[in-house]
Amino acid sequence: MSQSTDPAVPADSADPAGAIAAGYAFTGPALDLGALIWDGACLPDRRIRIPLGMLNRHGLVAGATGTGKTKTLQLIAEQLSANGVPVFLADIKGDVSGISAPGADTEKVRARAAEVGQEWRATGCPGEFYSLGGIGPGIPLRATVTSFGPVLLSKVLQLNRTQEQSLGLIFHYADSKGLELFDLKDLRAVVAFLVSERGKAELKGIGGLSTVTAGVILRALTAFEQQGASEFFGEPEFDTSEFLRTAADGRGTVSVLELPAVQDKPQLFSTFLMWLLADLYAELPEVGDLERPKLVFFFDEAHLLFNGASKAFLDSLTRTVRLIRSKGIGVFFVTQTPKDVPADVLAQLGNRVQHALRAFTPDDAKALKATVKTFPHSAYDLEELLTGLGTGEAVITVLSENGAPTPVAATRLRAPQSLMGPVDAAELDRAVKASPLYSRYAEAVDRESAYEKISAEQAAAEAAAEAAAAAAEAEKQAEKEAKEAQKSARRAPKPDPSPAEQVVGSGIFRSLARSVGTSLGREISRSLFGTARRRR
Repeated sequence: MSQSTDPAVPADSADPAGAIAAGYAFTGPALDLGALIWDGACLPDRRIRIPLGMLNRHGLVAGATGTGKTKTLQLIAEQLSANGVPVFLADIKGDVSGISAPGADTEKVRARAAEVGQEWRATGCPGEFYSLGGIGPGIPLRATVTSFGPVLLSKVLQLNRTQEQSLGLIFHYADSKGLELFDLKDLRAVVAFLVSERGKAELKGIGGLSTVTAGVILRALTAFEQQGASEFFGEPEFDTSEFLRTAADGRGTVSVLELPAVQDKPQLFSTFLMWLLADLYAELPEVGDLERPKLVFFFDEAHLLFNGASKAFLDSLTRTVRLIRSKGIGVFFVTQTPKDVPADVLAQLGNRVQHALRAFTPDDAKALKATVKTFPHSAYDLEELLTGLGTGEAVITVLSENGAPTPVAATRLRAPQSLMGPVDAAELDRAVKASPLYSRYAEAVDRESAYEKISAEQAAAEAAAEAAAAAAEAEKQAEKEAKEAQKSARRAPKPDPSPAEQVVGSGIFRSLARSVGTSLGREISRSLFGTARRRR
């Protein structure tokens, strides 16, 4: 590996390897990454390390598929655990669960340990295993829709800027009306209500929700649910502070999120990982720089997080990464090339472990050149070096104890001391069910929330409408019957007169009445008013 002739590179021409190694001779606690490679030789006495207190300055582990990124994560994680620092790892392919078991003492492992001057001892770490909502083995991790929030949800639903703003309006309405969004059916109920005849007026004063946009959101939710998302939105919501626990012997717990069952849904799990990180940021207090971080969070397949991300999402992510350092959290993004990570985020990553890159295509060559430009000036020809690294080798630069970048160092990495592969499925299941967290989070809970409240309100409104309609119909029927009765009375024939009426109404009687005289007429009249004729 040829030496650079860049005049800007300070180097000891007599011992360039010693000058590089001197940059990693820290006085405080540090993690051992491996041994320096110089001029094609591995130098076991030239140790490449990273200060424990600088792990909260974040980092990047990059490299082509099959170059050893996963083993690097395992190597760093088990040393963090040994130093009392909890770790979170996402297990995409299902081969990281072995970190909880002692490694296998093989000839290959012994050879690597001898090459880098490592005293290798098979050691497992205290581990907890999680799954997204119970999909696959592990303690279920769930989040409520409310805590997930509109920005992250817009990202995973692949909404555009206008639709994202409308989703934010929906969340605002639900919050202001006390409509809890615990699961996806709650969100669906609120969206449907706001475009119904009764709900349209609710948002008129603050912009409204178009039927077209609501339709897009509802269709995206349907597709999301078909991916199994309904399983991990709900309660009990996972308390992310559980990741900060240590074992009884003081070692940090390694929390492994098992993702093989959902590895075909990368957009989904990458966004969910971002929620975990955002929730930690929101809940933890400011602590400044610590001697050792509270937690180191490894974000695997990080490029999936940034693909198609909106500006609002990237702004939120950049702000979270920049500020979470002061909460004692270190974040390592794991991806294939540094160009997968936006420049504003990449600028926050002080520690770099770059595995081999390929240059088979013009795009590969372009990515290689871009990667080289992200490193400090180096005593190596990095373009040549990065294409010639073997599996388990990497180019490293980290932040020293005073915060300055260390010299770029080609490194042969140490062998992990835990099992490099998955544990037995039955053993994994036993470990999950033996955890004290299992009983707390295993069973899903469905409390009354927006869906039930809106359904009850709609049912009450429908019942009231039905009652009003029934009353109106009864009144209408009563009026109709009254009119029919009046018509029937007018059409009915008059009854025949009685014998007395026939006599009184006859002409003879009328003539006689006129002739009887006034006294009889008066007597008849009085009788008609109720007075009786006195007897003599």
